[in-house]
Amino acid sequence: MSLIGCASNKKGHGSQITYQSKNLEMKGYISSIQNGDTKKPGILVVHEWWGHNEYARKRADMLAEQGYVALAVDMYGNGKQADHPKKAGEFSSAVFKDIKGAKERFTAALETLKNHPHVDKTKIAAIGYCFGGGVVLTMARMGVELDGVVSYHGSLASPVKAKKNSVKAKLLVFNGAADPLVKAKDITNFKKEMKRAKVDYTFVNFPGAQHAFTNPGATELGKKFGLPLAYQEKANKESWEKTLAFFDDIF
Repeated sequence: MSLIGCASNKKGHGSQITYQSKNLEMKGYISSIQNGDTKKPGILVVHEWWGHNEYARKRADMLAEQGYVALAVDMYGNGKQADHPKKAGEFSSAVFKDIKGAKERFTAALETLKNHPHVDKTKIAAIGYCFGGGVVLTMARMGVELDGVVSYHGSLASPVKAKKNSVKAKLLVFNGAADPLVKAKDITNFKKEMKRAKVDYTFVNFPGAQHAFTNPGATELGKKFGLPLAYQEKANKESWEKTLAFFDDIF
C-alpha cells in the first residue's frame, strides 16, 4: 500500500502517483497547494464508472485550491478506463461483487493519502461521483475511519447494510430528483437504513436534476449513448458550496 512513484502534471496542482493494493498496481493523482509546513485535511475522490479520468483529477485540484490535499483514487487498477457504458458497467459491477477487494483498494488509497507528508492523518474524508458515490457510501457502511463522506448522484443501494452505530463518518448525499437510475424506493430504503443505524446524515434532492448532474460532460455522453445523463449548473454549484461548508464543519 505504499507510494512507489510519481510524476508531475503541469495542468493541475498535483502529481500522478502509483501505489499498491496487494499485487495490483493502482494509478492515482494527488493534488495539493502547499504553503508552509501546516498539515491539512486529506480527501479521497472516487471516480465515476468510467474509471479514474480527467474529471476526478479536476475535482482533486478544486479541493487543493480550497486548502486540502486530495487523492483521486483508482478503484479499477492500472488506471483502467472505459469508453463505453457496457465496459464501464462490467468494471463497476466487478468492484461491488468483491466487496472485500473493494475495501482493500479503497484502504490502499486511504493509507497512501495518510502517508502524504502534508496530510493531517486525523482529518480524512471521501467524496464520490456516481459509481464513486456508491463506493464511498459503502465504505462508510463498512465502518472505514473517515470523518465525512459526500456522495454526488451515487447509487444508494449497497450489498452492505449499515449496522447500528457502525458508521463513523457524517454523510452528505446529493441526489437528482429527476434521476431515473435512483428509484423512489431506493431513497426511502436508504433513509430507513440510516435511521435504524443512527447515522448522522443529510440528504439533498435537487429538483429537475438527472444523473451525473455535476459533470459538464454528462449531457454529451447521455446523448451519445442514449443514457439519462445531464449536467445541471444550479445543482452542481449548490452541491459544491454545501460540500465546502460540510468540510468546514467536520474539520
